[in-house]
Amino acid sequence: MSVIPLKDLVAPVLAEQSDKSQARQTLSTSFDDVGKSSESKAQQDGTKAKGGLFILEKPDQNDLVLPIDSCDHPLFPPLPSYGAPNFAHNLRNYAVRAVSFLLSLIFLTAIFLGALICTARTTLQSVIPRLKRDHTSSQRVFHVEERIRKTKRADSDRKWHIRRQKKHVDEEQGPDGCPPLEGGKDMIICDVAYYARRVGLDVETFRVQTEDGFIISLWHVYDPQEYTALSPEQRRERGPTVFGAPKQGISSGIGSRRRYPVLLVHGLLQSAGAYCTNDDDSLAFFLCKSGYDVWLGNNRCGLNPEHTTLSTSDPRMWSWDIRHLGTLDLTALISRVTYETGFSKLGLVCHSQGTTETFVALAKEHRAELGERISVFCALAPAAYAGPLVRKSFFRFMGILSPDLFRIVFGIHAFIPFMMTVRRFCPPKVYGTLAYWVFSYLFGWTDARWERDLRHRMFQFAPVYVSAESMRWWLGSESFAKYGCILSPADESESKLNECHRTLAGAEHGDDPRDPCLGSQRDSAWFGPHTPPFALWIGGSDALVDGRRLLRRFQDGLEPYVRVIHSKIIDEYEHLDVIWAMDAIEQVGKEVRQILWTTMPQNARSTCRIPSGVHLGQLDD
Repeated sequence: MSVIPLKDLVAPVLAEQSDKSQARQTLSTSFDDVGKSSESKAQQDGTKAKGGLFILEKPDQNDLVLPIDSCDHPLFPPLPSYGAPNFAHNLRNYAVRAVSFLLSLIFLTAIFLGALICTARTTLQSVIPRLKRDHTSSQRVFHVEERIRKTKRADSDRKWHIRRQKKHVDEEQGPDGCPPLEGGKDMIICDVAYYARRVGLDVETFRVQTEDGFIISLWHVYDPQEYTALSPEQRRERGPTVFGAPKQGISSGIGSRRRYPVLLVHGLLQSAGAYCTNDDDSLAFFLCKSGYDVWLGNNRCGLNPEHTTLSTSDPRMWSWDIRHLGTLDLTALISRVTYETGFSKLGLVCHSQGTTETFVALAKEHRAELGERISVFCALAPAAYAGPLVRKSFFRFMGILSPDLFRIVFGIHAFIPFMMTVRRFCPPKVYGTLAYWVFSYLFGWTDARWERDLRHRMFQFAPVYVSAESMRWWLGSESFAKYGCILSPADESESKLNECHRTLAGAEHGDDPRDPCLGSQRDSAWFGPHTPPFALWIGGSDALVDGRRLLRRFQDGLEPYVRVIHSKIIDEYEHLDVIWAMDAIEQVGKEVRQILWTTMPQNARSTCRIPSGVHLGQLDD
């Protein structure tokens, strides 16, 4: 892997505040120098790995490097080094992009045809009972509630139009005292602020810079009746430094107590807008109206790829995987939230890939100290072990491709960027339907428990730009799908502990650090003493990941430093139901609200407002 020394990367970016153009040139030169020096150094000391068309490089032990480069792990193979841009490199890159565009488009077309056939078969199966006048078998799980919500939404839209036509009509107050700021027919757009205003809230966007130069979006959800948005200058990126001195905390309004910060992180191929699609039943809006200070973190590239020096056509901008999301993106997001709010810790709520990047970041060999900034980690559909879905034919096809062949088929830039082009030009309802067909076919979930009238809205925030390298980490030949686990080959650590118990059968084990069984547990454990409390919500019908297996790992003592304060298996839930099901607030949201309060640090609890609906007697001191 080509390593960018941290001292060379950070210093020029900090200098950008005083001399922006000079800093950009210096940082760009740093990238170029790394590409040149790494190849020559590899030839001298033999550290170059076999990479075929793409050079792989291990870090120099003498360099001060980023956290992602601090370990050599079998599940995290080195990434390609593309070197400094020149004519030969550019020619190769454009050739690879052209070939991969055609091949990935063929792959996407095959999936689309499969989705079309599957949808036609499902539709036919649902039509037959109707022809037989058997309506009970075709009814949706929440068909009554869906009709009620549809009627309420139509009534709200009608009242909104009346208020717009007659300015003197009193403003409608919602049940929570938040009058809507937008209304009428849903425009179905990719804008979280628009959907926040429909429920009486609003959103401001902060620009956050990671330690390796990416600019990522952080959305702050707030009640406009008690908070005034900051200026664009106050919300701009602050450089790559993390966890500096916090500024004075954000005021929650005159005479009111502060809100405790909560950061929500999204899943694979999504943006944080996934938490904002269900009106008042959206997890982000629910937590905000309950009394928390809600922040929505987006990973690098996402909806708008941006870097301080690299362009989107540069393959170096796309040479990243799950480690970067955890050790760099998540760190930058947590750092900015704690800086803006003045709190030393926050509550972290993640879904799917968001849980993966958190597990990776908290691992002993990555950035374990980040756990000291998290009061509790709420994992929704935790993605640590693979489910049976990874054995599907198209996933197996991706898994048999060698690293070089994977890059030729899927590119060295964004993963199938044609999907985002379609979203940009396709009518939202058409795109929402097509996206649901494809992703339902790919990942094996359905909309049976969602509010179907909101489905088009949900897919305005998915898919987003991700790197082909990150998808290779999930599904390639050296991947999560191959090993069945994110941090160690499946069964490896379990077998070690079982062997220890067999060897010492009948022995009593206490807390003696010399105890060989206890030592085996700690050696094979993923997490160390900095780990925050965990709370898990697992879909019992989730075929994409195996949350039950992760819970067993914790219950069986394989992670002596992990304290699971809450776990729940919802048998009927699939992978996305934990955030999009019509009863997700009852099944998940209210429990998350309580857990955030229960684990809040005592000094924060004494200064923060008490969220509505929490049980004050349940504390975790």
